[in-house]
Amino acid sequence: MEQQPLLASGEEAGKGEESWRSYQFVGRSPSLHAPPTSVAAGEELSVDEIRAASVFSSDHYYPPSIHGALVGSPEPDHPQVITAQALVPQGGYDGYSGGYSSKEFGRQILDEVEVRQLLIDHVGHRCCWGSQPARKWKICSIDDCNVYVGTLETFIEERETIKEKEPYLGGKIDGKEKEHKSGVWELDLRSEFPILFVPHKETRVDIPHSEAVEKCSECDGRGHIACPICNAGQKSDLYIENQMTECPSCYGRGLIAHQDGSDTICTKCSGKGKLPCATCGSRGLVKCQLCVGQGSLITRNIALVKWRTLSNRKVSATSSAASVPDEVFHRARGVQLCNIQAYQCTPAFFADSYQLNRFSSEVIANRSPVPPSARVICERHIISVVPVTRVTMAERNRSFSFYIIGYSREVFIRDYPKKFCWGLCCCFDWLKA
Repeated sequence: MEQQPLLASGEEAGKGEESWRSYQFVGRSPSLHAPPTSVAAGEELSVDEIRAASVFSSDHYYPPSIHGALVGSPEPDHPQVITAQALVPQGGYDGYSGGYSSKEFGRQILDEVEVRQLLIDHVGHRCCWGSQPARKWKICSIDDCNVYVGTLETFIEERETIKEKEPYLGGKIDGKEKEHKSGVWELDLRSEFPILFVPHKETRVDIPHSEAVEKCSECDGRGHIACPICNAGQKSDLYIENQMTECPSCYGRGLIAHQDGSDTICTKCSGKGKLPCATCGSRGLVKCQLCVGQGSLITRNIALVKWRTLSNRKVSATSSAASVPDEVFHRARGVQLCNIQAYQCTPAFFADSYQLNRFSSEVIANRSPVPPSARVICERHIISVVPVTRVTMAERNRSFSFYIIGYSREVFIRDYPKKFCWGLCCCFDWLKA
């Protein structure tokens, strides 16, 4: 079976509208309340993370009323029209009595009759499964196996100034004597701004009126330096001309010896035994590579601008989630309980759950540090749930369990007690999907 991500990344809505104007409004503490059918944004959640989170969980971390509600239908009583960048006040504790509710979208809590009917419908689609256990066996327990995921994304813009040098070949320069040199944070980069919460974008922009001509520090303005071969370690004003090197063919003899005892004049050095420096021709100087012999450099300040998203995530799972088969979580999808977007997010406020409020506060408290050279553009705080419920049924000394997954109420069962085809029927094909 192909594994699917537990929390799938949704496509960014309204990419074309994410311009400079969007950045002007985020400082006014907007919030974005996403409908419950939205999948959670962010990185994919692995089963290993769920297993690790369930080790440190408490069965009473979230109240049972929250667990029960998460099994129901996600459809709201009145459809809501939500736009990306919706500007509404962010709920909280400072005199604001409202807030999110884990049950505010009209979810119906499943009772035992509905749970049994889901199993009966599931068994009814399998021609070789007996319906007696689904109809007659007693429901012993309904266990919450939900996984909660909290994320906080901080979208920042970081600017720093770097100096760039190149040979000055003459001509006009854009110097500070013409106009005031702009600071790195005074640059208008509206045309370069990316959409909010992109992982990374980088650009380089020339800072106006920052050009200047200076003497080349490598050659001290002379345009040449001492030859690194025949004048190694010498300064350019103390070089020695006509430095010769030993001929490698005749080893400085000027003659080439032959096996019959005769000698001939070395053709490489013409019998002199010495050769001019191959690098500088024994001039003692070579052209400066930094200024290409000009003696001057033109310098300018470059603004290196980076936009990136700092992310941190916290996963909380009930202890029952530790024993859920991997196939169940591979089928599950995350559902957003809240999605807040603001200049600086504060903890979400759920009117009916102190524990979810505490979970949100823990996520906010782990906010990623912002570098000193950066500023915060916007933050986004999401709390999502991967809804999974385990139902155990028993009759005498026999029992089996099945799972209700997500708001679609998909049933997963692997050990149904009455199967008559022993794996030879096509009704088992769904297990191999």
